[in-house]
Amino acid sequence: MPNNLISFIRLMALALAATCLIGTSAAAAECKNRGDLDSRYCDDNGDLVADTPTDTGKLLNPDTLIFSYTPVEDPSVYENVFTEFMDYLSKKTGKKVKWYGAESYAAQVEAMRSGRLHVAGISTGPTVFGVNLAGYVPMSIMCKGDGSFGYKLQLITQQDSDIMKVSDLKGRKVAHVTPSSNSGNQAPRALFKDMGVVPDQDYEVIYSGKHDNSIMGVANRDYDAAPIASSVLDRMASKGIVNKGDLRVIWESQPFPTTSYGYAHNLHPDLQKSVSDAFLTFDWKGTALAKEFGKQADKFCAITFKEQWKPIRVIQTENGVVYSDEALKGLKLKKKKKKKKS
Repeated sequence: MPNNLISFIRLMALALAATCLIGTSAAAAECKNRGDLDSRYCDDNGDLVADTPTDTGKLLNPDTLIFSYTPVEDPSVYENVFTEFMDYLSKKTGKKVKWYGAESYAAQVEAMRSGRLHVAGISTGPTVFGVNLAGYVPMSIMCKGDGSFGYKLQLITQQDSDIMKVSDLKGRKVAHVTPSSNSGNQAPRALFKDMGVVPDQDYEVIYSGKHDNSIMGVANRDYDAAPIASSVLDRMASKGIVNKGDLRVIWESQPFPTTSYGYAHNLHPDLQKSVSDAFLTFDWKGTALAKEFGKQADKFCAITFKEQWKPIRVIQTENGVVYSDEALKGLKLKKKKKKKKS
């Protein structure tokens, strides 16, 4: 190979390396702080959620907003519960609003990350995954008129069970919800070990997929016990789906925040404001939301992820949670099908 050609190739290689270095430095300079956020997001203002893009070309301002509620029970049932709110959201934003019935927490996170989901109610534990992996911005929560909110982790078993305390779980078959669920997995793993029980070591963990699956599984004696969200048990009992008299609460925690409501970080700022206004000004009186959640809440209150989700982040840190695509796969777990008896 001629010397002048070799010199040219070396020069081009150096130029390419310099260009890559400049590009990397520029990208680093553009984002001064990222925290636990995925590399596609930035948190320069330190509020722990993804910043709104400064490049207007990256902003979303769709004609139709897609709304989803956490997949706790039958998605079709909750579409009816949120119909009046979605109509109000449409009025406040000037957009059409369509329902997306997510089958798993992972489906919600993936839909928002891909730009297919714009506004959502995401369960307590998965909220942190939504924030870090999908650019989700929580801004409200269901609350009472005095601003109070929350639910408790409750450990339930059958009323006639010989399980009387947390340590009695040793050697038993216990339903957890999904790896990301706060009351259904993360909190029990962080809190139970101080009471002498380590999940997976001292008892068998079986992921049910949803809180209602865990509750019905205990009621039907498929599981010996289950850590669940008190709010879900209360709703199921009020509908007559499960009889609280058949169950016994062995232990319960201090209150945790409930499902968060928010939007994708890259919605146009004007649209973000309209979505927030819709939540915070919606009148619950006489609505399906009031009928469904009225015993626990009667309006939406403003929250921040940095403040109200601190205990949840502490629990997940204690459990060594890493926010990655691999971890996201764990949110897809669904209830295992029972084998047919021969």
